[in-house]
Amino acid sequence: MIVRAKPIASAIVALLLMSSGAGTPIAAESNLVELKWDQLVPPAPPKPRKPSFLPPGGYDIGSVPDDGTPLPTPMQEGRWMSVPRKSRGPAPVVEGLDGKRVHIGGYIVPLDFAATTIKEFLLVPFVGACIHVPAPPSNQIIYVKTDKGFDVQGSFDAVYVTGMLKVASTATGLAEAGYSIEADKVELAAQ
Repeated sequence: MIVRAKPIASAIVALLLMSSGAGTPIAAESNLVELKWDQLVPPAPPKPRKPSFLPPGGYDIGSVPDDGTPLPTPMQEGRWMSVPRKSRGPAPVVEGLDGKRVHIGGYIVPLDFAATTIKEFLLVPFVGACIHVPAPPSNQIIYVKTDKGFDVQGSFDAVYVTGMLKVASTATGLAEAGYSIEADKVELAAQ
């Protein structure tokens, strides 16, 4: 009986703290949006329907279109990696997020720092983006600036950023960011 009383007592204390306002999660602020990375990408437009002039199964691999459209030229074997990628320009952003106060987690790519204190950085959704692997699309990169700066313990630590989100393209030496945040708070994620 005593063993069961401990979890019940701790649950009651937790409920009392929550009702008094202590221990309220950060997302409980009325105007704060708890943002996830997929919310930074606008919904894809509906896929176009197949044109009605195509045969029911489409073209087979050896057929030639009747309308004179040239078939794509095959690429030489083994040369696909050396073909230059065409610049697609900035990725589409969600304009409705402009001016929202947000809280989002991610990883740091430092831009302006002194020793372990960082004042400007790119916030990215996965470890190593822009450094060890190609940069993600611009709508998956947030340029963050904080006047106070904060101390980072390791280069692969996750952080949470709270501040006003702006839909603004920002070019840096590493990548182009589709969003920016003037951070009120940057905190390390619990390990």
